[in-house]
Amino acid sequence: MSLSCGYVLGMSNMSESTEKGRRLPAGRKADLAAYVAAAGQVTVGDLAARFGVSIDTVRRDLDQLDREGVLVRTHGGAVSVQEGERNDRELDVRLRMHPAEKEKIARVAAGLVENGSVIMLNGGTTTIAVARALRDHRDLTIATNNLRIPSEVSPKAFRDLYIFGGAVRSITQATTGPVAFTMTPGGLEVEIRCDLALIAVGGVAESGYSTSNLGDGAMMSEMIQRATRTAILADSSKFGRRLFAQVAPLDGVDYLISDLMPEPDLAAALQQAGVTILTPESATTAR
Repeated sequence: MSLSCGYVLGMSNMSESTEKGRRLPAGRKADLAAYVAAAGQVTVGDLAARFGVSIDTVRRDLDQLDREGVLVRTHGGAVSVQEGERNDRELDVRLRMHPAEKEKIARVAAGLVENGSVIMLNGGTTTIAVARALRDHRDLTIATNNLRIPSEVSPKAFRDLYIFGGAVRSITQATTGPVAFTMTPGGLEVEIRCDLALIAVGGVAESGYSTSNLGDGAMMSEMIQRATRTAILADSSKFGRRLFAQVAPLDGVDYLISDLMPEPDLAAALQQAGVTILTPESATTAR
């Protein structure tokens, strides 16, 4: 009888646990999303233990929330949108942030690139999208510190492709160092110029354009100085942000390319600085 009662009690507890795990998925997902947002970064195992469900259930929930743009799925867990937007997150995580916005920016940026021209692209996920958008271009000369560009740009699009040397930042898969090439046995640096620099930044504010890493900021500034024209690339989540390293003042570039128009105060400051704001809707007016 004791064994029977224990069995019944065990079955009752198991039923309660199962019902708890099977409560309305929408409610569980909302709680899960809120927990990830508060924690910043979590693992699948942590979530399974916290919510009393299986690891497979957590994975399915995370996959759906990632598709809905609520969080960013990572290997073994997830990060909140706010965490994923930080510049020093792994490149593969940032590639999944705002992909639609980056594609829109890339198409507008590609429209500024003329066949046969010389362009510079800095590190970052938005410039990777630009490289993909150049597939219909021809005879370009591309110089970049972005180590992912060679595998992303169409071989038909460029005549020459150069990678700037320097220290490799594995987290961003880009190099930091001088914007120069050593082309002779004596180590003489060859001066280089470009027609257009396409520079992705982490922040756009009335104080100027900025990024989170000092070495990256220095390289981006030098690219701008060597360009006849410069376009800053920033999705609308970057508006109003002022990060550690200043890249250039507002009037130091020619274009700002984004998925949306900035807020009125920032838009007015950009226009006062002589910067042409390009969005998918307004790009045709810039030619």
